[in-house]
Amino acid sequence: MPSGPDTTAEADTGGPAARRPSEQLRPPADCASGAADASGPAPRPGRRRLPARAARLAYRGARRSAPAAVAGLALAAAFPPYDLWPLSIAAVAALSLLTRGRTARQGAWLGFAAGLAFFCALLRWLHVVGWDAVFGLALVEALFFVPLGAGLAVTSRLPLWPLWGACLWVAQEWARDRVPFGGFPWGRLAFASTDSPLLPLAALGGAPLVTFAAALAGTLLAAAVLAAGRLRRAGESRAGGGRAGGGRPGPARAALPAVGATALAAAVVTAGYAVPVPTGAADTVRVAVVQGNVQQPGMDFLGRPMLILDNHAEATLELAEDVAAGRAERPDLVLWPENASDLDPYRYPEAYAAIDRAARAVGVPILVGALVDHPTREGYVENRGIVWDPQAGPGASYTKQHPVPFGEYVPYREQLSKVITRLQRVPRDFWPGERTGVLQVGPARLGDVICFEVAYDEIVRDTVNDGARALVVQTNNATYGRTGQPEQQLAMSRLRAVEHGRAVVTAATSGISAIVAPDGTVGQRTEEFTRDVLLADLPLRDETTLSDRFGPAPEWVLAMVGLLSCAAAYVLGRQGGQAGWNRTEGKRQ
Repeated sequence: MPSGPDTTAEADTGGPAARRPSEQLRPPADCASGAADASGPAPRPGRRRLPARAARLAYRGARRSAPAAVAGLALAAAFPPYDLWPLSIAAVAALSLLTRGRTARQGAWLGFAAGLAFFCALLRWLHVVGWDAVFGLALVEALFFVPLGAGLAVTSRLPLWPLWGACLWVAQEWARDRVPFGGFPWGRLAFASTDSPLLPLAALGGAPLVTFAAALAGTLLAAAVLAAGRLRRAGESRAGGGRAGGGRPGPARAALPAVGATALAAAVVTAGYAVPVPTGAADTVRVAVVQGNVQQPGMDFLGRPMLILDNHAEATLELAEDVAAGRAERPDLVLWPENASDLDPYRYPEAYAAIDRAARAVGVPILVGALVDHPTREGYVENRGIVWDPQAGPGASYTKQHPVPFGEYVPYREQLSKVITRLQRVPRDFWPGERTGVLQVGPARLGDVICFEVAYDEIVRDTVNDGARALVVQTNNATYGRTGQPEQQLAMSRLRAVEHGRAVVTAATSGISAIVAPDGTVGQRTEEFTRDVLLADLPLRDETTLSDRFGPAPEWVLAMVGLLSCAAAYVLGRQGGQAGWNRTEGKRQ
């Protein structure tokens, strides 16, 4: 039905309809009297429009960004300490729906909004260092969600788009695992799935396959939502008197896409139930995990020199007394955490004597975590796990291969220390080790992994392939106690147990220490900031999983498929644009 003249365009562009009556009747400044208005020259219409235009843009940006940010927060809630793993699938679905049909630029912004909210919530434990550290690291990690969002947008126009979207999630994690400074793989979808039916898939393709399955379930859920929306609109059209027949499918057939996508998503989520996770052991070893505790949480957890070492030595001496009194069975070996000795035992006689006294009292080897001055490079320190024999003293050792940037070493120290004075709290840089942590500790051939190294696929995989029959994660989480970070790290240990078919022992200075079975179940665990000793029979296994044999191949294949799908979408988009331009030119001629 025709209506009056449309003034919307004029209102948006500052035409007559947008002006007040007084402005329409005001004569120009150079007419009649030739005198300027007493209040000064009249503002230009363009200047008057700028605040309103900026407000409209901000409003539109907020409307688009807010749902993406909510999806990011939901994704963070899927991780420990909340462990609401279904939200990881829902968050993937939400981002898929938000980016569908968008341009690459719009998708990139939505990805960034989701990523920034996600990492700010996930990494909030860094507030112990400073909230600026939380935001800074979250900002860097969110940049990886920019190409993810753009890729989801452009591939959403392709057939089988849920598959390509899942591969892009793997590609995003592949990149974050490697750059910058060796990567920071915290926040992988796989690490949110340790309580889900997807966990057994780690034995087939490692963490990348678990991530792919979680992402595929999410993109299939998004496809189901879209199909359900189309079905609802078709039903409303029929109810409104739309033409029936004409080749239009019936209700049952029209519902097939939604039902099929939902069924596929459910099949992917439950696929892990079909994967056997072997737990049989050739033999076992009796281990004692000593958690000596620290003086206080936070940046100043060390306290006075020798305090942490004394705590672990005293707890071991108490264990030796219990063994002598028959209250506890003698272990075959004792495991101390990272930084259990805050002094270099090779340089400080009092540190050497404390460790040696504890080893002689318990009568079995101790794996000691200690900070040791580099033997040849002055000014550098090594983060080591040292096998301490009760008779021979210190023997074989492992040096952490992947020191944490800005925590254990400072990149561009000379330049950045002038700007960020807080970096002076890292007085010396840690020197990286060059080999895996396979150590013979008493009767057991163990693989030592120190702290954040448990997050890196290749470090743990190489350790198992070099002959480790069980894994030990020596860690010091005292700085981030009661922030959720220890729970997040324990989830990684659970995934590694299934991925490699190995029992995993987490030994922490202040918690959480734990014994994890090869199927990922937690047999024992300590509370945070308590002194405790765990005693357990640890299964030793020699068989390797398919994940160990395939190595990084599944991740590379899935990541490359995701990147190639983006290239295909770009080429097809160019061809479609050229075809449309040709049709337009043909009509003109």
